[in-house]
Amino acid sequence: MNPTDIQKQLSELITENQKGATSLFEAERLLAEAEYELDTTEQKAFIRAEGTVRDREALSRLEAAEKRLQRDLRRAEFNRVKVKIKAIETGIMALATQAKLTQAEARL
Repeated sequence: MNPTDIQKQLSELITENQKGATSLFEAERLLAEAEYELDTTEQKAFIRAEGTVRDREALSRLEAAEKRLQRDLRRAEFNRVKVKIKAIETGIMALATQAKLTQAEARL
């Protein structure tokens, strides 16, 4: 791989990594909103429910099951974005190492 190709790939990865920061913020915001929706739904259901505390907790958890699923999906999305950013950063480091090796070879 020649230095121009390495430089081009590094530039593309850096641009992708910058987009990742925006994606990570958006995923985190959506996760926070989903957690808020889950908490409010579950608490309102608990207040409306009748019976023992254990019964009220079970009923409120059942009523909030869809919100819990949405929260879990948002958490999975957030984690996926984090993993993708980590992979991009690893790619950047690998290309930087390759650039140094190519530069060292050129000196020989």
